[in-house]
Amino acid sequence: MLRSKFMQLSEVYLGMGEPALSELLRSISLGRLKTFQLYERLKVRLYLNKLNSETLRRSSVRLWPRLKEGDEDLATELAQAILICNLNMIVSVLNFLEIPHEEGFFAKDLDASKYLTEGWQQRVYDKFKDEYPPQTLLFYINHLDWEMTQSETVFTA
Repeated sequence: MLRSKFMQLSEVYLGMGEPALSELLRSISLGRLKTFQLYERLKVRLYLNKLNSETLRRSSVRLWPRLKEGDEDLATELAQAILICNLNMIVSVLNFLEIPHEEGFFAKDLDASKYLTEGWQQRVYDKFKDEYPPQTLLFYINHLDWEMTQSETVFTA
């Protein structure tokens, strides 16, 4: 899918800032990555010989410049890892917005416009900010907005 005239996924990370990237990396569960068979793919994409909690945390310094350069493959792999590791939050948000899904996954051709009404980002943030890590919640709000509405702005609460 070409998205050249729309905001790129890497711009979501950039709009949230470098400290947010570090927080997002901390939300990644290596066990979940292995369960969903994403462990090796992420290790290769991050250019790491060994993937563990420590190397993942320290990798943000090297990942930030790549995101600034617009490495969309990296942005996509990271997003997949972050989201898979936070499926409980995704299910809660989708249920709150009444978006049809199966265990956090919805049809790619879903027209979400009737669910994502004016101010939905703030409503979701206000509802879940004390329940889930704020940076992870903000990332999902922005990812959902980017994916469903091709948003050109980053929501920062």
